[in-house]
Amino acid sequence: MKHRFVEATSNAGNFGKFMVASFDDDDWAIPSVVDGFPLIGSRGWTPKHILVVDLQTGEGAIFRPGGLASADLDRHRIWVCPLFEPFLAWLYTQPDPTEPARHVDLGDAPFAMYGHRRKGPQP
Repeated sequence: MKHRFVEATSNAGNFGKFMVASFDDDDWAIPSVVDGFPLIGSRGWTPKHILVVDLQTGEGAIFRPGGLASADLDRHRIWVCPLFEPFLAWLYTQPDPTEPARHVDLGDAPFAMYGHRRKGPQP
């Protein structure tokens, strides 16, 4: 797995810490020991998917850049720091989201004192 650590700041004073990861060629070749199918690819993941982990909360999910960050976060219902959604939205606009800068200035992202768990749809 290839990964990169990214720190994000905003004019309002929030500070986010994230890990962005993607599956490498070796990962795609690993078969399931249970059913023999490719462990990652047969589960619906593609090389366009990325894993984003909030290093403050320890929670994350696999996303496919290009969607709507707020809807994707609601679907996953993860606990996020205040900058996760603005960071994910920014990441979706990058030509190669697996190679983000080590520091991202998210400008006027709104300030919040605490992170929160996304409400999302009820299971």
